[in-house]
Amino acid sequence: MRRVYGTETVDHFNLFNAIAINASVKPGFSTGQAIKAVEQVAATTLPSGYSYDWKGQSREEIESSGGQVVIFSLSLIFVYFLLAALYESYILPLAVMLSIPTGMLGVFIAIKLAGIANNIYVQVAIIMLMGLLAKNAILIVEFSMQRRLGGSSLAASAIQGAKARLRPILMTALAFIAGLLPLMFVSGPSAMGNHSIGAAAIGGMVFGTMLGIFIIPVLFITFQYLQERLTGTPVPIVEVADLIDEVLREEKAHKATKS
Repeated sequence: MRRVYGTETVDHFNLFNAIAINASVKPGFSTGQAIKAVEQVAATTLPSGYSYDWKGQSREEIESSGGQVVIFSLSLIFVYFLLAALYESYILPLAVMLSIPTGMLGVFIAIKLAGIANNIYVQVAIIMLMGLLAKNAILIVEFSMQRRLGGSSLAASAIQGAKARLRPILMTALAFIAGLLPLMFVSGPSAMGNHSIGAAAIGGMVFGTMLGIFIIPVLFITFQYLQERLTGTPVPIVEVADLIDEVLREEKAHKATKS
């Protein structure tokens, strides 16, 4: 009998001898940055015959990262077709969709000033903002379209539509910002996630509302002009009503003549 020393357990990963390494990300850095740093170090320092792989949450993050672009692309396509059905136009929905980047600009400026990385909480805030900013744009475009069908010019329709929805949009934005302000000052284990959502959503809403009020009418004028170049100027509702009344009077007179 002789005494020998060895490991109590031998781990295997994909049938290879393996050793598990757990690491925590330093404050101020994201898990994506940590994964890239490990990949760079492993490419230059691992000896021949050694490799690495991921497990747990890091593996799930890497596998799901490639699907974000596909998900966002499909979401934009579905939203575009829904708006095209709403406005019965393939051009006018662009006035709504191209107004959303103003809010995204505010998101990235806000998290940059707050020193927050683009994490999963920021992405949740972006999806929420896309819906709110698109709603504001849809309302302005809808009211501007009603004014256009009422016989107003393109510029007058856009200005009147923006004026009609200015107060509800400002009230919605201020209530939204006031509700998220406590997230900026919370402390505790989940403070960083709350800070990320609060900073991203508040910054995006401020920029999206301030710039959207001026940009959305310009987009409406541009794309409605292109739409009318293809399909012609829409007939005002007043003229349509007059034509219907005239047809009804002619039918009534015709029936009276027959009798």
